[in-house]
Amino acid sequence: MIKRYFKILLLLCGIISLFTYCSSPDNTNQPAAPETTETPHEHDALQEGLQLNNGQKWKVNEEMKPYIEKGNALLDEYLNGSNQTDYNKLALDLEEINNNLIESCTMTGPSHDALHLWLHPHLELVETLKNASKPEEANKIIGKIAASYHTYKEFFE
Repeated sequence: MIKRYFKILLLLCGIISLFTYCSSPDNTNQPAAPETTETPHEHDALQEGLQLNNGQKWKVNEEMKPYIEKGNALLDEYLNGSNQTDYNKLALDLEEINNNLIESCTMTGPSHDALHLWLHPHLELVETLKNASKPEEANKIIGKIAASYHTYKEFFE
């Protein structure tokens, strides 16, 4: 029971760190207005407020990219590997990568705000995977995490 509370506390600290490391007094700018045309994949993200930057992908600082790529590669390895039953380990590994991602954030301004629109739901998915109690439930969440990485690729470079 204490271990569960510790994990929740660790996640909260990570989220607080995200705001501490990434916050800037002039982060009042909002991401640019949505494009008039959208692909089917963009539709769900647009409903959540994530938009392209005047038709272009948002820039992500170089220090953060390796963690995003590592998380995506880890998920691909899980999905394509023979050991697709240890979703708890996948969740813990993704959580560690996300914590490193948060610590590496030096972004500010509209691109920072846009990244948060992707990152917050992504962090919630990983936390939900950690709490999954059945493989069927975990598989659905893993599919959503894969879709989250796909959304990142559509909106960020």
